[in-house]
Order: sequence, then structure tokens, then C-alpha cells
Amino acid sequence: MSKKRSGGGLSPTQQAAKFLGVSVLAGAVMAGIALPAAGALGLAAKGSVESFDELPTNLKTPPLSQRTTILDAEGGTIATVYSRDRTVVDLKDISPYMQKAIVAIEDSRFYQHGAVDLKGVLRALNKNAQSGGVAQGASTLTQQLVKNVAIEEAGDDPTKVAQATQQTIGRKIRELKYAIQLEEELGKKKILENYLNITFFGQQAYGVEAASQRYFSRHAKDLDLEQSALLAGIVQSPSRYDPVNDEAEATKRRNTVLQRMAEVGDVSQAEADKAKAKPLGLKISKPKNGCITAVKGAGFFCDYVREVFLTDPVFGKTKEARAKVWNQGGLTIRTTMDPQAQKSVQKSIKEHVYQSDQVATAATIVQPGTGKILAMGQSRPYGINNKKNETTLNLSVNADMGGGAGYQPGSTFKPIVAAAAIEGGTPATKIYPSPYKMDYPAPVQECNGGVWNEKGVPVTNENTSEKGPYDMKTATAKSVNTYYVSLISDIGICPVTEMAAKMGVQRADGRKIQQAPSIALGTQEMSPLTMANAYATFASRGMYCTPVAIESITQRVGEKSKSLQVPKSTCSRAMSENTADTINTLLKGVVEDGTGSQAGLGASRDSAGKTGTTDERYAAWFVGYTPNMAGAVWVGDPAHKRKMQNIRIGGEWNEKVFGGQVPGPIWRDMMSGALEGKDAPQFNTVYIPDMPKKEDPGKGDDDGDNGDNRGNDNGGNDNGGGDNGGNTTFPTPSFSIPENFIQGQSNGNGNGGGRG
Repeated sequence: MSKKRSGGGLSPTQQAAKFLGVSVLAGAVMAGIALPAAGALGLAAKGSVESFDELPTNLKTPPLSQRTTILDAEGGTIATVYSRDRTVVDLKDISPYMQKAIVAIEDSRFYQHGAVDLKGVLRALNKNAQSGGVAQGASTLTQQLVKNVAIEEAGDDPTKVAQATQQTIGRKIRELKYAIQLEEELGKKKILENYLNITFFGQQAYGVEAASQRYFSRHAKDLDLEQSALLAGIVQSPSRYDPVNDEAEATKRRNTVLQRMAEVGDVSQAEADKAKAKPLGLKISKPKNGCITAVKGAGFFCDYVREVFLTDPVFGKTKEARAKVWNQGGLTIRTTMDPQAQKSVQKSIKEHVYQSDQVATAATIVQPGTGKILAMGQSRPYGINNKKNETTLNLSVNADMGGGAGYQPGSTFKPIVAAAAIEGGTPATKIYPSPYKMDYPAPVQECNGGVWNEKGVPVTNENTSEKGPYDMKTATAKSVNTYYVSLISDIGICPVTEMAAKMGVQRADGRKIQQAPSIALGTQEMSPLTMANAYATFASRGMYCTPVAIESITQRVGEKSKSLQVPKSTCSRAMSENTADTINTLLKGVVEDGTGSQAGLGASRDSAGKTGTTDERYAAWFVGYTPNMAGAVWVGDPAHKRKMQNIRIGGEWNEKVFGGQVPGPIWRDMMSGALEGKDAPQFNTVYIPDMPKKEDPGKGDDDGDNGDNRGNDNGGNDNGGGDNGGNTTFPTPSFSIPENFIQGQSNGNGNGGGRG
């Protein structure tokens, strides 16, 4: 019986037996012959391995993940995003020094051996056999490429990454088989190119081009000798040899690579010594990844594009499939964002609402007739620094697209009620008594065949001077609550919710719109994008188009590019042209001589819109449009805690905020800039005769929900000059809906649309 050597080593007989075993294994690998699953080396104990010939012959090589570039409608870059920062380049675009450096330090016999370096395998397997594990590797560049492919395919799945890097003989056997295949199919140059493009160089840089940009701010083709040696040295241990965090260790490693290049004859000893004496010469470019890097304040639009990709089935049947394509990257996404409109939105926001304000604003512009989202911005920028009022919550969109639960739109919902009524045959000359105060009429028909039959629930107008009778034109301009409550009670709730659905109007939290007459006053939480796109339906004479943010996508796969299918806007008729034209006529009156006069764009350009202010002044809105653009502006506290009373916004003191006062001017300025230089088409309007005149008690609030006394306009001719013109007072809102008036509504409701 053989004995161990002193000190616990193996006897010469045991060493010879194990060396014979690894030699047989190495020879078998080189010959490509079958081995039993469990042999002299106990392969089954080291990792489950099929017989060598039963391993798959087709190595699945996924396209390398690369950066994705998001462009605006004119081709300008909005942002660069990536799962792994990588730009694939051809071998000809990689410095010869870099090619020689990586071969010298990682696999100096790369061009002499086949897929497997027999000398290296014998050395490593013998060492591992002695240690009883996998203590030493002898992987060639080809084998390392195989391992990196497995890691790349594993993506961000920690279990798959662990499997791809497990230290077992089983994995080494698989690498050997696949390496043989790659050598036969690709050849040395292509293997080297692939290796340099897939390898991790630390500092979030995958591939030599990204690494060259990160450490030296230059292309890989321009790397000099010492720079190439530094990058080649990092590969073995990106954390240990990180030149950013440990310059001394990185320098030592770089010099090791330079010396090795001299030893194998890639450079002379004199060249190596000269390079060793030089400093690292870093010129660091910080990683720039994600929507936080977006220009023109388009971080939230960028994030919306990402959400579209990850949720739309056109990009993959499952969430996992879509995420895989996104993380793989290599996409060039051309979006619908108009740079002029986006710049104008951000400029107007910055001038009217400060980042440090207690409340925020969000604004969105869409194109009528196409659904294209032209701009999206907010006063609290994209980021995670709460002390600076940064946020990743997109205040313009629904919860399922990265937004919140939405905000009650107040009286901006009233035109939808008017559209439902007119579409059903109610004339725009319809007159209701519209007293200052009344009970909700009951019963009111619901969609499910039931009725809403709550009696004794009061509703009031903004002030006691607001009392009818009123027709639809005057009631819309003055935003008279009791008129619209009477109107929805007359036509029923169902036509209104059906019209809202046709116009794409839905709650931001995804729940169904409640079946209650108070929806006429905007009690259901909506997002600015929803409201802007709904009003675009009026602008396009009754055609509703689903919102879209992506024009086209190309994806680079290997050396080729292909086009991906993208979601298209689908348009459908929500109402007749006559109904839309009637609404346009009504809402023109709002900006010409109504609660939205501060939002008007002037006589040279047709515009229309509606103000909205919710109960307790938690939110204020202006939603308006021209024939070629529609936009929505919301102002309020996203946390729904700060009432907009006695508050400074954008450096201006406001005793009470209402829709025509703060949101209106934001809308006016952003639309003016977005439309500058563009055509100024006119609306198709209809003639709506005035009701018999009587002494007019005043213009009322910005929207009739909670606002101010507009002063006396003497029969409809405004002498107040706007929302806060004339003799203006701002009485405290004098109405509210009792708790639980709408079952299931969070935190109660005020009948001005406020969230209690």
C-alpha cells in the first residue's frame, strides 16, 4: 500500500496515478472522444457531466447587450440607457496594441494552440487533482469567451450567473467542447474580436470600446501601448486592479502586462521600460446611463418610453421576454418628442413653478389626430435626491406607466359631460335654472340599469351671485356647477362614462369611473396625459387616437441591424364632427371671455380650453388646445397634503390658487413656444345663439368649483380682464359632498373634485 509523503503530500505512486488520469482526460478532450460520466477522477462528484459527445454541438451565443439610444422626433439624442454599457466594435477598430496586450497576458500561445492549450490543461488538471478541487485554471481565450457568453446569457438572474461561473470540472468540460466548436466555426481573429467585446473591464464598462471611453475618453482604436496594457491587466480582476480606486495596484499590474509583452516579442524591452515609466494618464468619463441623463428635462418622457417597451405585447408576449430585449439593448428608439415643444414646456414650468416650491406642476402636449406625445415635463426633476425635490414619479401619467394615483381634474371634466349631452341630442342652447344652491336631482340613471338615488345632497356654485338661469355657453364659460349637475342628471350617468371611455378617459389608478352624478364636477383622479389626449379629441373634430411615444426602433444584432415592430396609434370616432365643433365653440368662449382668459393665445391663433380647481384647492388645472396641439397643465401637491391657499408659487404670492391663475399662464407660455413658427389653423365652429340677456352677476370662479367672484361683466362683456381682474374676491368654498357620497372613493370627496 502506498504511503503519503511527510507533510500530508501524495506519494510518488499517487502523484503518478493522478497525473495519468488527467493526461487521459486531456487527451480525450483533445481528441473529442466520449468519456464516462463518472471515471477515475470522480467527475460525478465534481459536477454532473454528460458524456462528452452528448453535449450540445450548437453553442447558443446571445447577441451582446449594448447601450440603447433614445432620440427625439428630429433625431437628436434624448438619453442613453443600458443594462450593460457596451458598444460593439470590429477588430479593425481596436488598437493593435490592445489586441497584443490581451493575448500576451491572458493566453500567450493563443495563435499556436487549438481550442484547448494541452500544456495548460495538463498543468491545471494536475494541480486541481492534487488539491481535490478546481484550484487553478488554464482557460484559453476561447474558453474564456465561452464562459462570458454563458454569463451574458444569464443576464441579471443570480441563479443562472452562479451556474455559469460554478467552479466544477463539469463546467470546464462543457467549455472545452464549446471552445472546439468555436475554433472550427469562427477562427482566431473573430474569437479575439468577440472576446474583447464581451469582457468586463470594471467601472460598469463591458467590452473594450466602453472601457476605453470610461478610463481614457477615447475610442478603442486610438489606445496606445501603456493604455492597452492597463486595460488588458484589469480583466483578470476588475475590482483588484481598478485604476480609479487603486492606482498603485493598477500600475503594478499594467507593468506586468508590459513586461509580458516584451517577453513574447510584441514590443522591445526598451519600449516596455519606457511605457512602465509613464503615469497611468487616466481621463475618466463618468458613466452616463439612464433617464437621469436625459436632456431638455425629458427624463420622465424617457422613462415613459421604457415603460411602453416593457408593457406593450408588441415587444414580446411576456414581461420577461420584453425585459430581455430591453436589457439586451442595441436599440435606437426614435420617439415622438418634439424638441421645440419639450424646450417650451420646460421653460414655462421653470418660470412659473420652482423646484423648491411646496407644490409641483406637470404638463403634457399631444398632437390631435395622431396621438403623438410631443412633450412631457414637470417642475420636480428626475432623480432620487428628496432634499432637492427630485423624484422618479412621473406626475403626467397613470400609475401603471410609472405615475401615481392621479389628481381630480375638477371642472376640466365638464366638457366631456357637454359632449355626451350634445351627442345624445341635447342642444347647446339648453337652459337650466342653475340656482346658487340646489340638491342633486334624484334618481339618476346608471349604466348597469340601476339608479343613483341619494336625496338631500347639496351642491352650490362658487358664490351667491352665481345664479341662473344659464344656457350651456354661459354655464361653460363661467363653469357653473348647478348647471352641469342638472345636465348629467337629465341625460344620465351612462352616456357620460361611455363618452369618457371613447375619449380614452380613465382613472389614473386603473379603477373604473364611479357611477355617480358628481363625476360631472371632476371627482375621479386623472393624469395630465389622459386629459391632454382627451381634449385632443375635440381638436381633431371627434377622432380619438391612442397616445404613442415611439415612432420606430432599430436593433443591432451582431453586425446587422433590423427594424422592430412598434405600437401604432389607433384612431376611432368618439363623437360626430358637429358635436366636437360645438364643444370647440363653447371652449373658445372660456379663453376669450371666461375663466380661462389668462390662458388665451391671442387673436392670431385659435385656442380653446377649460379651467379646473378642486375642492379645498389641492389641485388646479388648465387643459386646452389649438387645432394642431393639445396640452394639459396640473398644479398641486403630489402627496395631497398642501392646500393651495396662502402659498408662494414661482416666487408669486397666491391667496388662493385657481385654474385660470397659475396653470393657465403655464399653458399659455408653453403652447406659445411650442407653436411658434407653425401653422395657425382655425376651428370649425357652430353658431350658438345667446340666451335672452339679463343683468349678469359676474364671471364667477376660474371654473366654478372653488374660485373667486369675477366681478360684474355687464351682460357678458368682461371688464375684469382675466381671472383676477376687476373687483375680485376669493370666498372660501362653501360646499362639499358628505363623506362616503361616492362609495369606494379614497378619503372622501368634495363636489369640486377635491380629494378629502
